Amino acid sequence: MDLTPYIRAVPDFPKPGILFRDISPLLADCGAFAESVRQLEAACKGLEVERVVGIESRGFLWGIPLAQSLGVGFVALRKSGKLPGPELLRREYELEYGHASLEIQPAQLQGASSVLLVDDLLATGGTARAGAELLREAGVHVAAILFVIELTGLGGRERLADWRVESLLSYGEGDED
Repeated sequence: MDLTPYIRAVPDFPKPGILFRDISPLLADCGAFAESVRQLEAACKGLEVERVVGIESRGFLWGIPLAQSLGVGFVALRKSGKLPGPELLRREYELEYGHASLEIQPAQLQGASSVLLVDDLLATGGTARAGAELLREAGVHVAAILFVIELTGLGGRERLADWRVESLLSYGEGDED
């Protein structure tokens, strides 16, 4: 199934000159969403993993059903201040205008040596790289980083060159759809 018709192009959002890729139609269609999860599962076929780690918050949308489908647990990689407990690992990273940080409860990775990292969109790759580095610090191997959409030409794939990267849909500059 081609998922392209379920991604809406929204010009000039959130600011003029940006062509936003809206996943809302994909989420609203049960069959298309289920197919996107099946395609992510196919993209990581043959990889042995013990957990799926989803990046807050849209990575949760695909990470949880993917983990269920693979028969493994799900772990949330959250924005700073969202997880309880003193035993947290944290990684700060640069945004276009400022800093952000991700946190994880390393106890949730206990018994896992290899994981999948999932998010909805690959743009510059900063968040996914921070997540992969945080998982490395936690002592687990990131077998692959999976995305539903990749915006090519923004350097994201290059920034993630240390890891296997899979995306279901790719859009470059000039792709108006």
